[in-house]
Parts: sequence; structure tokens; C-alpha cells
Amino acid sequence: MSGKNESRQVFYEADIEKVDKLLNEFLRQSKARCAMLIDREGYMITRQGSTRSFDNDTISALVAGSFAATKEMARLLGEDEFSVLYHQGKCESIQMTLVGERILLTVIFDEATTLGMVRLYAKEVAKHLANELYEDGESAPRSCDLGDDFSDTAKDKLESLFS
Repeated sequence: MSGKNESRQVFYEADIEKVDKLLNEFLRQSKARCAMLIDREGYMITRQGSTRSFDNDTISALVAGSFAATKEMARLLGEDEFSVLYHQGKCESIQMTLVGERILLTVIFDEATTLGMVRLYAKEVAKHLANELYEDGESAPRSCDLGDDFSDTAKDKLESLFS
């Protein structure tokens, strides 16, 4: 056990309904296939759109891990962190955009759209999402304390993915 309580963002049904509307509008405008909100601890908050079948828990953990690794690379280069990550594939690509300090907007898209369209609309929707999810425009979200075993559970999940 880690012995320390960690804070986790709290979402209410009304929050998710507003967020889902924003994500659906983003998908319509950008022509991306899937938009997900994932917290930095690796938990899926919500997902709109579709893509090839994948395990939500796995993609969420990998997105969070990718951002954590990139934060360390940024630190080594003298930056606080990089707020946007992009990975280009043969058929599908993924862009991850930091929303506030704790949430990752993760967009999966294919050749039906362009990186420029995704970046343009992702920047705008990230602003709107931050306004919806963070109290009074602050960078700290509503949160609650998690149990002491939270870190161990998350660590076990990541270890099972990579073993």
C-alpha cells in the first residue's frame, strides 16, 4: 500500500452529457472517428464515436503512460510538459491533447480527415471542455480522495498489460 491518498476527478451525469455533446460536435466538424476523455491516471471518462475494436482499459492506460513518459522527456528539455502528442500510423493516427492539468482528449482518426483539421478543432474543444469540467475556470478539477489501495490497483493493471 502506498499510504497516501490520491485525488481523483469527480464527474456528474450532467457533466458527462455536456461533454458528450461537445465530443460529438467535435467529431462531426473534424471528421475524426473517435474521441475519448481519459484522466492522467489512465481511467476512461467518456468515449464518443467508433473505431476498430480495442479494450478501453488498455488504451486508457497506454495513453496515460505515454503522457507520463513524454512529460519526463519535456522536463529533460527544459519544458514543463508537452500539451499535445501525435502518433501517425499507416491507416489510423492518434492525437492526445491535455485539457487542464488532469484530462487527456484522445482522438483517433484516419485518412477521412487531416491532422490540421483534428488539431484545429481539438484546440477549440479542449477550451470548451476545460470550461465545462473545471470549477470557475481554475486548473484544478472537482475531486475526491481515493482509498490507499488506488495506486496499487492502477500499478497492478499496468503491470498486467506489459507482462
